[in-house]
This record gives sequence, C-alpha cells and structure tokens, in this order.
Amino acid sequence: MGLACHVAESFEVGDQFAHRLLGHPGRQAGPHWHPELAETWTIRAGTMRFRIDGVEILAGPGQTVTAAPRAVHEFWNETPDTVLDHVIRPPLRHWEMFEFWTGLDNAHRTTADRVPRNPLALALLWEYQDGYLAGPPVLLQRLMFGGLARLARRTGYARRLIASFSGTPE
Repeated sequence: MGLACHVAESFEVGDQFAHRLLGHPGRQAGPHWHPELAETWTIRAGTMRFRIDGVEILAGPGQTVTAAPRAVHEFWNETPDTVLDHVIRPPLRHWEMFEFWTGLDNAHRTTADRVPRNPLALALLWEYQDGYLAGPPVLLQRLMFGGLARLARRTGYARRLIASFSGTPE
C-alpha cells in the first residue's frame, strides 16, 4: 500500500467520489481489488503505469484507464509532477480511507513506503479500503485484519489514534 500524492481537490456527487491528485514518482498502490467499486484514472500531465489483471498499461496525458470491480490492480507514478483525476464508483468509504491515510502520514505513523507502522492502524486502514489485498485469501484477511480492527476499536486505540490527527472520521 501507499499513496504518494497530494489531493488537490475532491468531491462526492451521487454515486461517485472524485479527486484530482498531484503525484510524486513511485508506487501509488500495491496489488488489490474491490468487490463492488470501479476506479478510473484520467492522466492530465505526466505518466502513470498500471497493472490491471496482469496487463501492463503506460498512460500519458489525455488517456483514461479503468479497473472494473474484482480486477486486481496496482499503479505507479512514472514522472514528477503528475496530475490525474481519480473517480471511484460507488464511493463507499474511499474518502474516509484517504482522510485516515493522510492523518497517519501527517502524524508520521507510516513507513517510507507509507504503510502504517502499527498493525492495528493497518487493520483500520484495510477496513476503509472496501476491498482486499491480492494474494492472501479473503477469509484470512477478514479474520486477521477484521479481528485486529475490532480489537483497535474495543481497546480505544482507534478513537485515540483518530483523535490524534484532526479532521479524520472515526
């Protein structure tokens, strides 16, 4: 996981959440998939590399790439100062995920690769993503991450963590 970018603007309209991202070079997200939502990226400046269901795509200005529900996808920013529009349909909890992840980053609670340092924080982030990591069985992820997220809430860790960075939903 990791989202090396800055959200320039965002909005939720009806059945979609959209934001304009100003990206930095490097991996933006590791392989994952969503049972219900689709993601669409339109490159405004720079170059992005995507792998969707094993197919590599290099996209530049004016090109649009979509990952349908259930498609395993990951993506990288290949150039500095990339600008892209990212649309998520339906939005589910993606805005909450971006806010939570930004809070973790700003509080220096992630690694250089932007993975949460604490397993409880990682589990809470996993809950917000509305999907699954590629590879580990879904049941294992639900048991492991879901169990850790419940533990984070029951022990008060989630409430304390979220309170430690303002503007993040509980």
